[in-house]
Amino acid sequence: MMLRNSLNLANGLRNGFASNAWRAVSSHGPRQPLVSPEKRLERSHPTFTERSQLKYARRLVVKLGSAVITREDNHGLALGRLASIVEQVAECHLEGREVMMVTSGAVAFGKQKLAQELLMSLSMRETLNPKDSKEFDGATLEPRAAAAVGQSGLMSLYDAMFAQYGVKIAQVLVTKPDFYNEETRNNLFCTLSELISLNIVPIINTNDAVSPPMFIRDDEPAGGARRGIPIKDNDSLSAMLAAEVQADLLILMSDVDGIYNKPPWEDGAKLMHTYTSDDSNSIEFGKKSKVGTGGMDSKVKAATWALDRGVSVVICNGMQEKAIKTIIGGRKVGTFFTEATESANSVPVEVMAENARTGSRQMQALTAGQRASAVNTLADLLVSREKFILDANAKDLAEAKKNGLAKPLLSRLSLTSAKLKNLSIGLKQIAEDSHKNVGRVLRRTRLAENLELKQVTVPIGVLLVIFESRPDSLPQVAALAMASANGLLLKGGKEAAYSNKALMELVKEALTSVGAEHAVSLVSTREEISDLLSMENHIDLIIPRGSSELVRSIQQQSLHIPVLGHAEGVCHVFIDKDADLKKALRIARDAKCDYPAACNAMETLLIHEDLMSGDIFTDVCNMLKREGVKIYAGPRLNQQLTFGPPAAKSLKHEYGALECCIEIVPSLEDAINHIHTYGSGHTDVIVTENDARAKQFLGSVDSACVFHNASSRFADGFRFGLGAEVGISTVRIHARGPVGVEGLLTTKWILNGQDHAAADFAEGGQRTWLHETLPLD
Repeated sequence: MMLRNSLNLANGLRNGFASNAWRAVSSHGPRQPLVSPEKRLERSHPTFTERSQLKYARRLVVKLGSAVITREDNHGLALGRLASIVEQVAECHLEGREVMMVTSGAVAFGKQKLAQELLMSLSMRETLNPKDSKEFDGATLEPRAAAAVGQSGLMSLYDAMFAQYGVKIAQVLVTKPDFYNEETRNNLFCTLSELISLNIVPIINTNDAVSPPMFIRDDEPAGGARRGIPIKDNDSLSAMLAAEVQADLLILMSDVDGIYNKPPWEDGAKLMHTYTSDDSNSIEFGKKSKVGTGGMDSKVKAATWALDRGVSVVICNGMQEKAIKTIIGGRKVGTFFTEATESANSVPVEVMAENARTGSRQMQALTAGQRASAVNTLADLLVSREKFILDANAKDLAEAKKNGLAKPLLSRLSLTSAKLKNLSIGLKQIAEDSHKNVGRVLRRTRLAENLELKQVTVPIGVLLVIFESRPDSLPQVAALAMASANGLLLKGGKEAAYSNKALMELVKEALTSVGAEHAVSLVSTREEISDLLSMENHIDLIIPRGSSELVRSIQQQSLHIPVLGHAEGVCHVFIDKDADLKKALRIARDAKCDYPAACNAMETLLIHEDLMSGDIFTDVCNMLKREGVKIYAGPRLNQQLTFGPPAAKSLKHEYGALECCIEIVPSLEDAINHIHTYGSGHTDVIVTENDARAKQFLGSVDSACVFHNASSRFADGFRFGLGAEVGISTVRIHARGPVGVEGLLTTKWILNGQDHAAADFAEGGQRTWLHETLPLD
């Protein structure tokens, strides 16, 4: 009931995207009938213009092509694939959507059954008369007979599968004349209307036992009196049905991923994620599927016909896992047919990624001085165009306050004159250091006479950096990408849209000065992050910057692209029994209060148990209270205090605000164990005057950054002298801690020889190995 009501509520908020006549009364009550025959061609809403709107689709028609539900050997049905599709249709139905299926498969199912019977019969004849034996060819079976045999079996299969989800189905067999005879046409849609109102999923198919679609001509009669699309296959049938019942969405499932600009097996073929009428002349069609009656040309004609009548259409690969649910979820699956044309300034994200790859190669071809010049130009623009940037940021702040954005996030969103000046200083430092980044020789080895091997630094390729409400990240990351000659795609949070757009203009201006304006792009379209994470052919490394929820989600979703970053910043400050009180107060205050929203801010303060009898605990609590910090007590502290602060709900929590937990530990070893148990491997600090204990802490704590008598806030690329950082990494490979230019580089091997062959070094060969380490250039 809740799912259904939420759909109704969303439906009502769509500014007319759904007809009130389509709403279901309840999860158990009858549904409203379809529109009357005389009003079927009147549209009550326009088609969806964006994939994100498909979640509001109320009435769906799903067409299963023969290639989808038939096994690859063409003998019988692909039962596992069919079961997955049935599960998705059942889920949509149980959510309150109205789903109709147009299915193929009767001929294939019938051929399988007839083949078994004929083989048994043939075996019997061979036994009785061996001279009369013939080789059996299943392809010779009459399709009409196969359809007659297969229809009942196919529906029995569907009935058993849908019964697993408590969903009832009904078979509706149609022939071409049913659509062109007004009486049978009205009877057909009255039947569909009644089935929908009874909460039944109609499964529609042409009656191939009477008139298989492959033998139907589609010539229009003289005078063009006939209404609708010529029905010659299940694609055109499903388009006709979708238009007649005013479906929100038609999903045509095939054995290809969608529409390509040319046959997908040819060089240069590209999947078209969206299709508009303007694309009709830019497509080259290939041969149709080995099974079924409709090729891709037929599907496009059916889809455009339905689109012209107000039905949104997606052509997709039915063999893809959870294709239907993924499409409804707004993901970029298959080809989406829409009437909305992209604006002249809109660039598909795939093109942006390809441009970034090309831009990366252009940046590599530049001299180190030219790359440094681009970064310096950006640094200067941050100061000279300060008013332009702050005006844009003011718009974001006004929108954020109006929408009730949390105070810590407002702090991250805000740009100031001081922030811009610090950014500029950091970028200048990046530029200065960039001369020794790309092409630096790390190792030289003489393998043999006149055979020298070098290992040199090169950019990773194309980076995708996803960040939330921190527009200052954009110039930092862009500068690091320029200095390391990487291509870069940036996906910023919508709350910083104006700021990001303004800053991106400056980045483009800086890149244009060296002829590589496409090396960095801001993804401002409504791309789902999950779609970006599936672009493994275009993106080499993902770096998320934002909340722990964002980072964790990206780490879980990115299956084929490595992710560099940290999900949480649970940082500790441990005040040892040999700590200096003044130092402890100063460090704890800075670690928590300097910038509470930062990932390197202290979240848990550990105090040695021996200090509880002195003034340190009281002084620390008083200092934190004066700064407005809300204190929570860990389990040990809570047991010792009768009237103390409220208990912490978790010892592994990133507050990101003026809040922290205080816990007591009996020993240095317990402090280390506590950090390993509840920390996030980000930054941890010991405050002590005992050098031996400090050395033990620094050596034992397994975090990216470990400090002695210094605030956790020093865990920062700028403060480390890296100029800036793309983020802080807690992973254990490639780069760890604040990631500057070094973390955005990889290596390649360069071998210079003369006429060397590996066979020369075999036993008895003419050459011998030397493997001499040579000095670096």
